[in-house]
Amino acid sequence: MLYFKWIVVFFELIVVINSEGNISKSNHTNNWAVLVDSSAFWHNYRHSSNVLAIYQTVKRLGIPDSQIILMIADEMACNPRNSRPATVYAKKNQNVYGDDVEVDYRGYDVTVENFIRLLTGRLPPGTPRSKQLLTDEGSNILLYVTGHGGSGFFKFRHYDEMTNQELANALEQMWQKRRYNEIFFMIDTCQAATMYERFYSPNILCASSSLDGEDSLSHHVNSDIGVYVMDRFTYHAFDFLEKINLSSSKTMSELFKVCPKHLCISTVGTRTDLFQRDPNTVLVTDFFGSNNHYVEMLDTSYLNITFETNIRENNSKNEKTENDNVKYKYVEQFPSYVFNP
Repeated sequence: MLYFKWIVVFFELIVVINSEGNISKSNHTNNWAVLVDSSAFWHNYRHSSNVLAIYQTVKRLGIPDSQIILMIADEMACNPRNSRPATVYAKKNQNVYGDDVEVDYRGYDVTVENFIRLLTGRLPPGTPRSKQLLTDEGSNILLYVTGHGGSGFFKFRHYDEMTNQELANALEQMWQKRRYNEIFFMIDTCQAATMYERFYSPNILCASSSLDGEDSLSHHVNSDIGVYVMDRFTYHAFDFLEKINLSSSKTMSELFKVCPKHLCISTVGTRTDLFQRDPNTVLVTDFFGSNNHYVEMLDTSYLNITFETNIRENNSKNEKTENDNVKYKYVEQFPSYVFNP
């Protein structure tokens, strides 16, 4: 019996070693994130919570604001109906707005035209750097969108929409212009999976909160502000991502499983046929983190740093000794008659 237990332990160790050894190495050189909340009006508060939760995650994992494009169609933090001004809550007592949020496109700047121009790099001359997606062929891009959608379209505010074919063509332009290495497209809307049905460009991995004909549902209500504060798919994804750091070995396939149907009610969809790597071997941090977190230390053993330091220390000691030998005395006061004639 003991012999059998040792055999089981041995095979378990082999499985663990193989699972860690099968992680595929990405050849990307930098990370970017394009995060879009396309909904206006107070009752769509949850969409702002969704996008800000992902924003805080990628910042925590090392992607700087200079490489994050944040588009928010309405300022929920400043809405007069917000009983907690300057805050947006994702979970109970968890403010995802913070003091350091940098919104690049806001209000009426969040349009289909601006979004497609941003992706394809066809922006007007003089566009600020903070509103440009300055990616290259070594860039891994997280493209997250949340709002309202239907079969084959995604709404921008309450009057405009982008079709799945328009988005597919924009991504193809990005590929032709060598503007990305890999893209992870994550969408939380109703009938979300229909938005990536027409993609035809390589190296794109997709995940959605719902399939064709399904609604993407909210998670919970905050009774203080009277609205739903987050959608189910993003809520559980955010809960999963909060436990991740840059050294995490969690893979994209594990992220896809965070919201099974009994939690999401809708069915989480994925598309992997355009992606060259196996999602089981792709690290979550390949898209949600920055690969620029390693600092190469130079070998300075051949430098005489200690000698220079000793010289400075000796000089400072000598100066201190000389100063200690100096006798100080008070200057004589001016005669009082100078001030009181």
